[in-house]
Amino acid sequence: MSDPLSSHENKEFPGVPGGSGQGARGHVLVVDDDADVQQAARLFLGRHGFAVSTAAQPAQIWAVLAAIPVDVILLDLNFSRGAVSGAEGFACLAEIMAHDPSAVVVVVTGHSGVNIAVQAMRAGAADFVMKPWNNARLLSTLDAALDRRRRRIGPAGAAAEGAAVDDDVLLGESAAMERVRELIRRAAPTQASILIFGEAGTGKSLVARTVHRQSPRAAAPFVCLDLLALIQEAAPDTLWASALAEVRGGTLVLDEVSALSPALQSRLLAVLESGQLQARLIATTRRPRSELALREELLLRLNTVEIALPPLRTRADDARGLAEHFLRTFAARHGRPQKPLSPEALDAITQARWPGEVRALRQAMERCVIFADGDRYEAADVQAALAAGGLSAPEPSASLAETERALVAEALKRASFNVSHAAKALGLTRAALYRRMAKYGL
Repeated sequence: MSDPLSSHENKEFPGVPGGSGQGARGHVLVVDDDADVQQAARLFLGRHGFAVSTAAQPAQIWAVLAAIPVDVILLDLNFSRGAVSGAEGFACLAEIMAHDPSAVVVVVTGHSGVNIAVQAMRAGAADFVMKPWNNARLLSTLDAALDRRRRRIGPAGAAAEGAAVDDDVLLGESAAMERVRELIRRAAPTQASILIFGEAGTGKSLVARTVHRQSPRAAAPFVCLDLLALIQEAAPDTLWASALAEVRGGTLVLDEVSALSPALQSRLLAVLESGQLQARLIATTRRPRSELALREELLLRLNTVEIALPPLRTRADDARGLAEHFLRTFAARHGRPQKPLSPEALDAITQARWPGEVRALRQAMERCVIFADGDRYEAADVQAALAAGGLSAPEPSASLAETERALVAEALKRASFNVSHAAKALGLTRAALYRRMAKYGL
């Protein structure tokens, strides 16, 4: 006879790995690379009234959070074979807390020990449990974590618990994206103005929201003023005055600041110099710095910190990771099965030019989820999704794939299969090298 818990598994959240339906006590996301631990958590917590979803790697949690509301995240600290430092878990914890300061994370530690768990709590974790866990201790810890979550979100958050969490999180493992995240981490807690450069679709608005969430003004208004719309308004002064009144104490984003005429630049500068703007100022522009025709005095008011977002065509590994994230997210959202990308489909994604940047990639992957048949996403599915959006990708090159496989295999051999050393020799992150090893069966 089948286990009564598994009989309803994945019906409430059919696209979420390990989803176990509605739980009277709350919804727990278990992040652990051990399938046995995931299964034990589903069975034990399910029997005690919790809904449970699982993720095998930190990168997978965003798809779950984008699809369903989660109350508590139970986070392992180590994911790579032999890892004991907890570095992977700490990085994930930092991203979670940056994305949602009200998130409640309970870390799970075994080899890392209590000292590492205490460091995690200093970094924002609510509590910790030791692996293998004591059942009574785990339940009491989760109950306390649920109470903390309810206190953090308050009545307004409780009213919206049924709504899905938006998937507005900065993803990407390239050095360029790590630089962006580091600039955000340093600048967000300050009052400094920020000027964000990036092509359409690269995520300028997302960076602005991330800065606001990580700032002392996170609870205050976040107002985005479309300057292209402002200059077309019959009464721009009214719109501007309304924005100033609404944003008081919060963050004001001047979207596409390069659209301002010299006359409007002078008026904006006068407002800034008068002290009327009682808010954090963030400006965005699609133009590169060399083409930014702003008055020097205004530019100095806007660019205390400059953040340049790299286009997707310069970070193929990020395109791959983003595509996999969007596929997981939309499979969960639309109730479709989770499926892998074929090597040829991955090549089609990384070779596409993506003139619409991340926004276009996101839309194409949603089309794949909706229309693709079969047990995995093929290059033809990606090509069809691209064509539907007026885009195209070159045919995958077998010789290119063979060359890459040979380079990876040789680097691993020279490093005696030490992944860290091989990744450094290839100029890749460990995660990027692991993806190539999986792709080529190495």
